[in-house]
Amino acid sequence: MVIASTYPPNPTTEVKKTNFTSDEYRAMEETATERHEYSNGEIIVMPGGSEVHSRIGVNITTLLNVALRDTDFQTYNGDLRIWIPEFNHGTYADVMVINGEPIFNNNRTDEILNPSLIIEVLSPSTEGYDRGDKFRKYRSVSSFCEYLLVSQTEPYIDHYYKQENPNNNLWQLQTYDQIDKSIFLHSLNVEVPINEIYRRIKF
Repeated sequence: MVIASTYPPNPTTEVKKTNFTSDEYRAMEETATERHEYSNGEIIVMPGGSEVHSRIGVNITTLLNVALRDTDFQTYNGDLRIWIPEFNHGTYADVMVINGEPIFNNNRTDEILNPSLIIEVLSPSTEGYDRGDKFRKYRSVSSFCEYLLVSQTEPYIDHYYKQENPNNNLWQLQTYDQIDKSIFLHSLNVEVPINEIYRRIKF
């Protein structure tokens, strides 16, 4: 089996087979030692993360787990796959939150359809994709309403949130570049200190 070796997907990459079915992809993921993204027939190897990337992800997951422990929201790390039906696309986020119970894709326990908050810790190889095509695909998910893009090289976070009016698709952007500030997560009604996101990170 030959798959694409670049991430994000590169249309110029030569691949011997690009028409994998979603079931072939899922079967491969069940035994794979590294994670892959599925993009409408193509399977793409996802890059590994740095120590800083991992630490920031753990910090955020811990913060949200504590803040949401007595609510209906549930926090997940990057092990649970998001399925995006409109694009026939399977991917992983660094952190996500679901409102209520997870809705599984065809009753699979490893693939969900209803993230509300998604958080990506940016890497040099994926930043453009996380900001662009991946965000576009995420926005096709009706439950998705808030997005954080967290830099791992400096205290800098882009915060996108969807306006509450269900009849429009207008997203607001707020940028944070001061570590002593806090981010109010609208979908969760929770305030998160930025210095806790970057706890034990040295710039």
